[in-house]
Amino acid sequence: MYKQNLKLLYAKCKIVLCISIFIIFSNTVFSQTVIKGSIKNNENESIQNVSVLLVNEKEDILDYTFTTKNGFFSFEVFNQDRKFLVFKGIGYEEKKVELINNKPKSIELDGLILQTKSIELREIVIDVKKPIFVKKDTIVFDSKSFLQGNEQIVEDLLKKIPGLNIEANGTIKVGNQEIEKVMIDGDDMFEKGYKILTKNMPVNPIDKVELYHNYSNNKHLKGIENSNKVALNLVLKEDAKRVWFGNTQLGYGLTSENRYEVRSNLMNFGKKNKYYFLTNLNNIGEDATGDIDNLIRPYRIDEAGSIGDGQTVNKLLGLGFDTPNLKQKRTNLNNAEMVSLNSIFTLSDKVKLKTLGFFNTDQNNFFRNGFQQFTVGTTTFTNTEDFKGRKTQLTGFGKVDLTYDISKTKTLEYAGKFNKTNEKNRSDLLFNSDLLNERLTANNQLFDQKLVFTNKFKDKKVFLLSGRYINEKTPQNYAVNQFIFSDLFTVNANSTAQFSENKMQFAGVEAHLLDKKKNGDLLEIKIGNQLRVDKLATRFELLQSENTLTLPNGYQNGLVYSTNDMYLTAKYSVKLSNFTVLTQSNFHQLFNRLENFNIKSNQNPFFVMPKIGIDWTINDINKIRTSYSYSTTNARVLDVYSGFVQTGFRSFSKGLEEFNQLNSSSAFLNYTYGSWGDKFFANTYIFYTTNNDFFSTNSIIAQNFSQSEKIIIKDRELLSISSSIDRYFKPIKSNLKANLGASKTNFKNIVNNSNLREVNNFNAYYGFELRSGFKGFFNYHIGSKWNYNQVKTTITNDFTDNMSFLDLSFIVSDKFNFQVQSERYFFGNLDKDNNKYYFLDLEARYVVKENKLTIFLSGNNLFNTQTFRNYSISDINISQTEYRLQPRYALLKMEYRF
Repeated sequence: MYKQNLKLLYAKCKIVLCISIFIIFSNTVFSQTVIKGSIKNNENESIQNVSVLLVNEKEDILDYTFTTKNGFFSFEVFNQDRKFLVFKGIGYEEKKVELINNKPKSIELDGLILQTKSIELREIVIDVKKPIFVKKDTIVFDSKSFLQGNEQIVEDLLKKIPGLNIEANGTIKVGNQEIEKVMIDGDDMFEKGYKILTKNMPVNPIDKVELYHNYSNNKHLKGIENSNKVALNLVLKEDAKRVWFGNTQLGYGLTSENRYEVRSNLMNFGKKNKYYFLTNLNNIGEDATGDIDNLIRPYRIDEAGSIGDGQTVNKLLGLGFDTPNLKQKRTNLNNAEMVSLNSIFTLSDKVKLKTLGFFNTDQNNFFRNGFQQFTVGTTTFTNTEDFKGRKTQLTGFGKVDLTYDISKTKTLEYAGKFNKTNEKNRSDLLFNSDLLNERLTANNQLFDQKLVFTNKFKDKKVFLLSGRYINEKTPQNYAVNQFIFSDLFTVNANSTAQFSENKMQFAGVEAHLLDKKKNGDLLEIKIGNQLRVDKLATRFELLQSENTLTLPNGYQNGLVYSTNDMYLTAKYSVKLSNFTVLTQSNFHQLFNRLENFNIKSNQNPFFVMPKIGIDWTINDINKIRTSYSYSTTNARVLDVYSGFVQTGFRSFSKGLEEFNQLNSSSAFLNYTYGSWGDKFFANTYIFYTTNNDFFSTNSIIAQNFSQSEKIIIKDRELLSISSSIDRYFKPIKSNLKANLGASKTNFKNIVNNSNLREVNNFNAYYGFELRSGFKGFFNYHIGSKWNYNQVKTTITNDFTDNMSFLDLSFIVSDKFNFQVQSERYFFGNLDKDNNKYYFLDLEARYVVKENKLTIFLSGNNLFNTQTFRNYSISDINISQTEYRLQPRYALLKMEYRF
């Protein structure tokens, strides 16, 4: 009883501490003085566009604004030093007003008169640097206006730029749309793998951040294709160009054993050649790469010259190294080493060569335990698991991009990639009191070659010819030292093993014509042929003392599945005043061939997929986009195999053994309010799809095994709605982001020989975050998000989770600052003693020598929350899982810039 009371008191103290800190400094911040007023001329007429400058005694400009149509202006002052307002207008005498230092809540300066003066008309330049500047399809952010003094890497800066949403894994979005790339002075090194750049590059050389709207990856398509892509460009300071510079950061645990972090960046961004070498070694859970797959296999949808994107081999099996929805550094028990060598060479006025080399090793440990309670009809049982696993991965990746400008209108581009990833996974799993030792090795090898020729043969007409070849394979070996399938196989085995060989070859060629008419209409014609050949061979064995006892019938596969797709796409966009109407038809002639254990079958289906869309630009700030499409999806290799394959230590699945094409219809509506640089921006997205037929499962669920066979069911629906709001409040110099959304889907399946049963899933989320942009001592970032989940079959299960955070930043001086980050998690369906979790991080920074030497002190998980439990539901089970977290540590770091 005493320990419970002590825990409760401890939790309450943490809440009170966080709230007290926020209240104290909020009072300090919000005790500003609001200055507002209006300006008129001698004839009592309001004066527009008068520059109003807030200056100190030294005439330094602290802030500025311009008067509105009715002559109104407004400022906020956050300290009581002596200040002045200076009014300047063409044709008027300059006026200076001192602000009285008596700490009032507001100062009203109505009735100010500017005297007319006769002057000789000449050019007047007011050198006031705007934090945000919009020019055509580009918005420019001055980095100094958003830096608060505690930023280290590029990602820290991007988080503070309005309109950009940086997700927990580093993905950058504008509204709901992910950016294409992050460039450096106009050159791209990482494509969709930009997180390697934003999570490692230091922020100090960045002068501006440019956001490109209507971006084209192919320079010849700019102004021709109807693009809604966005991209970022980092503009460097002049003193960071054409010189070698970089930084090295070293950190080691003070009170924590064997905790370390090493970061190093070496760069030279010249006019002709660019070099960026980086390395990151750490075992503190920091993710230095993001999703490596985005670098190895960037995916662009329906883009000219992107033939073969999305073609990849599929893995059959994993050990279940899943993690809870926390910051990765809390759950990533890692030991990572990463080196990346990247260069751009301008060999001549016509030839540019890009090389990228990436090497990464990582060892991740996983610890989790929990239970799953299965309820299917009259069948009810509970499984318990205590999992200890280790995943060791080694990845080597190389890429060469060669661009040859044959002429000003003709370009030849070559891209060659090679990747090799070796994985060794092992686990000790205590399953219902039986100890299972799992071993899994997987080796991925990718060889990818692409060639694109672009000819802009007329001012608004472009022809592209592209070809691609991909060869990829991912063999897997899996073994378990225990036999838990006695209810499934009547043999005296004591272990199992499965070998799978999964190979894929892809070859394709495509011709694409874009013709932009004088009235803005766009005609696109695309014709091509794509061939994909998959080879899937699996061998499942029952073993006795490591000797093969039997190969069970129905659990082996040996198939070759090939699809040859000849296609023609015709697309026409009509420009009608504020409307753009899109019509599109895709014609496909498929030649499918399946060879399964020497039994061959063929299918040659032909189908048409139409699409229509409308873009309505109501005015500069109101835009609506909508479309409807009908699509047909051809079955993949994992849909057609005939024998069961093992997909987990207790699960098996199999395909349909035959060809299939599934039909669906989709519609979406997107509404945006506002434009770049506005204080208010809103975006709403509604998506609806109905599947005329879809893949579902006929499953047998038992305590020690589950088997699922694919079946085809009619009618499935999905409705998804999401909305986001971005609002800047000038009086408190803070940016508010609010997000809300919901999705609902229904489908049918068969479980344990039941009749078809309907499953309804509903998810809703809503949340907000408020980030300040003060130029003083203190800043904050506060937010909260709720998530509601419901699964309904014959019974209904639901739960609501909440995550809240409060981050505080203190700039004590130019040399010293520190930040405090706190998080609170709440799980509605867990018992009261285990449904709340708190985290607190701290980092202090002291600048020994500006732009040279800085000392850091970092503390992670200061409350030392060692485990984290969450709750989840599905149509067949309820589960609770507890994960081990990165323990508390303190790291002393030193950064040296050169």
